[in-house]
Amino acid sequence: MLERMFDPDAVAVIGASRKEGKVGRAVLENLISGGFENIVPINPNDGEILGFQAYKSILDVPEEMNVDLAVIVIPAKFVPEAIDQCGRAGISNIVVISAGFKEAGVEGARLERECLELCEKYDIRMVGPNCLGIIDTDSGLDATFAANKAHKGNIAMMSQSGAICTVALDWADRTNVGFSKFVSLGNKADLDENDFLEFFETDDSTAVISAYLEGVKSGPDFIEIARRVSRSKPVVIVKSGRTSVGSRAVSSHTGTLAGSDAAYNAAFRQSGVIRADSLIEMLDLSRAFSAYPLPEGRNIAIVTNAGGLGILTADACSSAGLNIASFEEDTINELRETLPPAANIYDPVDVLGDASADVYAHALETVLADGNVDGIILLVSPQAMTDITEIAEKVVDTIKGSEKPILCNLAGGTRVAEGEVILQKNGIPNYPSLERAVASMDALCTYYSIKKRKYVSPPSINADGDTAGKIIRDAVSNKKRILGLESMDILSSYGVNVVDSRIVKSLPEAVEASEEIGYPVVMKIVSPDISHKTDVGGIRLNLQHADDIERAYNSMMSDVHRYMPEARISGVQLQKMVSGGKEVIIGMNRDPQFGPLLMFGLGGTYVEFLKDVSFAVAPISKEEAKHMVSSIKSYPLIAGVRGEAPSDINSIIDTLMRISQLVTDFPEILEFEINPLMVMQDGQGCVAMDVRFTIDVK
Repeated sequence: MLERMFDPDAVAVIGASRKEGKVGRAVLENLISGGFENIVPINPNDGEILGFQAYKSILDVPEEMNVDLAVIVIPAKFVPEAIDQCGRAGISNIVVISAGFKEAGVEGARLERECLELCEKYDIRMVGPNCLGIIDTDSGLDATFAANKAHKGNIAMMSQSGAICTVALDWADRTNVGFSKFVSLGNKADLDENDFLEFFETDDSTAVISAYLEGVKSGPDFIEIARRVSRSKPVVIVKSGRTSVGSRAVSSHTGTLAGSDAAYNAAFRQSGVIRADSLIEMLDLSRAFSAYPLPEGRNIAIVTNAGGLGILTADACSSAGLNIASFEEDTINELRETLPPAANIYDPVDVLGDASADVYAHALETVLADGNVDGIILLVSPQAMTDITEIAEKVVDTIKGSEKPILCNLAGGTRVAEGEVILQKNGIPNYPSLERAVASMDALCTYYSIKKRKYVSPPSINADGDTAGKIIRDAVSNKKRILGLESMDILSSYGVNVVDSRIVKSLPEAVEASEEIGYPVVMKIVSPDISHKTDVGGIRLNLQHADDIERAYNSMMSDVHRYMPEARISGVQLQKMVSGGKEVIIGMNRDPQFGPLLMFGLGGTYVEFLKDVSFAVAPISKEEAKHMVSSIKSYPLIAGVRGEAPSDINSIIDTLMRISQLVTDFPEILEFEINPLMVMQDGQGCVAMDVRFTIDVK
């Protein structure tokens, strides 16, 4: 259905204006200058506008004009009526440029809901409201009020910000970058990023998809769609709102550490989306994917006429996880024979400051032919004897004909400007800094691996869902938001090993429970008001006999009352003391967009301080669980360092998958945390020592 939106037989502009400076006039002018011929202005004063017959209402337009798209540019309060008329006229696609909807307050939100209801009534698809418009360079459709025209190309871009659309178009105009489609999403009342991802996936004129997003409407759908689309076309997204400012209050370590951005990072990584850190990086990466073939590995060669630039680039490559290529012997011999004696013939190749265009070109072609080289970064600094334009002209054919990416950094300003123009005229980017060239090369290498990625469905977990479900339903019925010892029963029902525990309400009961469990034991305070027990003196370890229990019980009650005199104390929990393992944490915070966000990291009291954690959106596969474990910086401590025996990593992976299934099965679980999960040596398993569930009791 969206094909007719971008390639309509005729376009109606509702709100077309004769006055210069009006949005309705600008949209008309852009349609005309883009070469679109069948334009139908709608204006209360009919007659003629810019040479086209105007009509008072869309209902007055003859049916044979085949209007497939209506662009609405009138005050917000009149938009619902205009949509109703479009529906009665049989128009199936609209772009609402008008502002004044949910972004403007309560009344605007009501108007937007009314517009959406009318679209649903008439089966109309709507872009916006509150947007810049849409562009299709193939059909010549420019239904926007942007100042710049879009060059024809293979990048499809969408943006929630109209201003960022205009910035991107202006940048593209200066750098000769072309687009296939351009969409300003606006308020996304109807069509959103998921709809356009699916449309761009099958659009033959689109090879690269880029986006500026402030949020997604349906996280699980986004992951599913992006996972499929990214296998065939690179998807580059810059997501704003990276800080946790304004996030809802949370009480667990997981919630504190997650924020909203961790979910987007995890979702993008799991779905094959390449996340850009800035608008300019998104544009850089989009241009790289548009212009270059993909490297088949991460071995990069550097060719330069300045040793310092070469070293800086090598450092940047190393930081990005790119390898400095080791040349074949034939390559080294060829460079030794043809370059000056003072030149460096190993990677980075330094052709020296006085290198001619021929020397540059020969070195480039020699390195390019090396089977160990997957891509090249070409650096040129403006020495007095450097002919920038000749070098640019000389390497253009090599770059355009190469099956490996060759990214250029003509470093400098005024002296390299003419060479930059030569590259851009031939569709070759010049990266203003070596860091931006390296980032683009890294993205090309990363996407090569994304294309080969195989997504495996999470395995089925044997679990006693009835037991867990009864506990959770009882908690909801009794408005019990924080679960107690029954948390252990939930874990056990999903096959997670838990420590032997008792909750008691008095000192005699504590002594009796300790005797049953067997010394040594651990004592913990039980209170719905205390999230972090260590902070208030609510934990005692390694209690060896009844006297220890008495001293620990009395001192704990005294400490807790001193630190939190208003806290409600339900008793104490006694557990078997487990030692000799590594403490890790597994948690979950239910993200508003993506659902259950799992966390893994080293556990204990330092988790918030160290912040060495990984995230993934559940449900996860075994491979994803492995990635969660291996991606934390302190992974070597778990894997075994300096002769230490490795921890039972397989048991961590198994526990992660069981928790993934649990929090997927029960959306009532808002937050969850095992801290610590005590992981023993390889083959000896793991055991949950302390568990916290927060339940949605609304």
